Amino acid sequence: MVPLLAFIHYVIQLYVYVIFASVVVSWLIAFGVINNSNNFVNSLLRGLDALTEPVLGPIRRALPDLGGIDVSPIVALLGCFFLQSVVISGWLIPLFS
Repeated sequence: MVPLLAFIHYVIQLYVYVIFASVVVSWLIAFGVINNSNNFVNSLLRGLDALTEPVLGPIRRALPDLGGIDVSPIVALLGCFFLQSVVISGWLIPLFS
């Protein structure tokens, strides 16, 4: 059971990195540092969107409009951190029982 919980923890941590990468790439595009007409950047952006949109899309629809500020990655990160704490607590309880 412990290896499964460790795997879930690592997958959630990997998804946190993907969310951070998506946010950073979107900021770089918004500030004109990188150009999304570049094939590599466009494919990276489409890949990150494909990974994050199934989670961030429903959060965006549930949150009120904040006038151009997207807080859905923050909510998703809080959810990931909450899930990690649940996994870790589920991991530690059997070890000490």
